[in-house]
Amino acid sequence: MAARFYRLSPHLALCEPGDRSGAEPAEQFLCLAGGEAFNPTHSTTRLCLELIGEALAGASVRSFLDVGCGSGVLGLAAAALGVPRVVAVDLAREAARVTRENARHNGLAARVLAVQGSTECLKGPFDLVAANLHWEVQLGKVAEFHRLAAAGGGLILSGFRDHQEPRLLPAYRRLGWRLQRRRVKGFSHPELPRGMSFNWTAWLLTRPKGEAG
Repeated sequence: MAARFYRLSPHLALCEPGDRSGAEPAEQFLCLAGGEAFNPTHSTTRLCLELIGEALAGASVRSFLDVGCGSGVLGLAAAALGVPRVVAVDLAREAARVTRENARHNGLAARVLAVQGSTECLKGPFDLVAANLHWEVQLGKVAEFHRLAAAGGGLILSGFRDHQEPRLLPAYRRLGWRLQRRRVKGFSHPELPRGMSFNWTAWLLTRPKGEAG
């Protein structure tokens, strides 16, 4: 598989514009201009895409929120896989613009609303909330993501390392969330201290309807 080519489902693939190497002739494409922080080829993006595919295959998802959308890759993937209502939000005006352009170029503009701003400007709830954000941001957004997620819905979270998980997961468990799936992408570097892990991780969290929190 080429570095800029990723299969979202048996008949749908993500690629950068003009790069369809490794694809089947009859395959449907989602072609995106790249983002900056966690772009379409970043390890955490791939982990989130895997979890989105699994979550959509196992439940009926009518609404999806992409927080810190960047290029819009997560929200647009959800829309391309059948979610009828997608909201993508980012503090950066350029990210919202790029997401809108990517939605238009892929024929998904009717399903995707991209806005500049913070999650505090949103009412919700959403069946599935995805946030691929830096560790410090994740720590400060626990209550906010809990507010935005529908009862019985799910959270897909990434952007942090495995050694950071023990500080974040208990905060969600106290609110009634359960770790449904966990994905890991190995990371190694010769200058890392021996025995210290810096692997990227991603979670799918679920909270049953009626769960207190």
